Amino acid sequence: MIREIKRSAASGYVMLAVLITALLMIGAFFVMSIRSGNLPGVFSSVLLFLVNIFLMAGFFLVQPNEAKVLQLFGEYVGTVHEPGLKWANPFYKKTAVSTRVRNFESGKLKVNDSQGSPIEIAAVVVWKVYDTAEALFEVDDYEQFVQIQSESALRNLTTTYPYEPDETESLALRSSPAEIAMALKEEIQDRLEQAGVTVIEARISHLAYAPEIANAMLRRQQASAIIAARQQIVTGAVGMVEMALEQLNEHSVVDLDEERKAAMVSNLLVVLCGEENAKPVLNTGTLHT
Repeated sequence: MIREIKRSAASGYVMLAVLITALLMIGAFFVMSIRSGNLPGVFSSVLLFLVNIFLMAGFFLVQPNEAKVLQLFGEYVGTVHEPGLKWANPFYKKTAVSTRVRNFESGKLKVNDSQGSPIEIAAVVVWKVYDTAEALFEVDDYEQFVQIQSESALRNLTTTYPYEPDETESLALRSSPAEIAMALKEEIQDRLEQAGVTVIEARISHLAYAPEIANAMLRRQQASAIIAARQQIVTGAVGMVEMALEQLNEHSVVDLDEERKAAMVSNLLVVLCGEENAKPVLNTGTLHT
């Protein structure tokens, strides 16, 4: 693999001053040769002028958070990271590679989770180039490579975890966002290692059941929520009934036989667990009528 070689380049400001000075001297020499009729001097001045113009092609500008990859007739020479006006061999091919932090959001992918349920998922990936030589020479188009490999990693991760947690799997796409984000980042980084790219962050930006099963899954979630709420209500109601019977017995408010205790428990559970407010029925007779 081609690894990055950091290279320094000559200051462009110094070389600009040198070439301008040389150009003025060549111009003065050309004028003197014309006046004196020195033809070799004239041809030399023209040749030096052309060389000076050719050397001007060695100037290049490096922006902040940008690198220039230098190649000499196809051979990688090095990478200049220091920003500013620089000068190098005019024969060098200078290719700009951005080292800024970049991000992209994948499209909504329709994938089956580990349980076979079709879901829609998308992710945001934050990345940057850390090795310009690998990014430029090891892959054909590193930006497209990042996009395709990130989506491929997202698909693979989705098939590994369920949408919702179950008895056999504690981690799930919906309930474990931090763990899933870390797993997604590692998955993408493994695929982009050869492209000289480092992944800073990767997070799921969209997660939902596919439209064809969304209604059924919504009803299942609602049923699960209702069951969980009912279980909590019943547990609380049983505790309240038990406490009421204990306090009635402790303070000797009334003596109840087993049949009356059962009736009282039934009535209290109806009051505490009913969806609608209970309507009282007044007993104008005795306790046993």
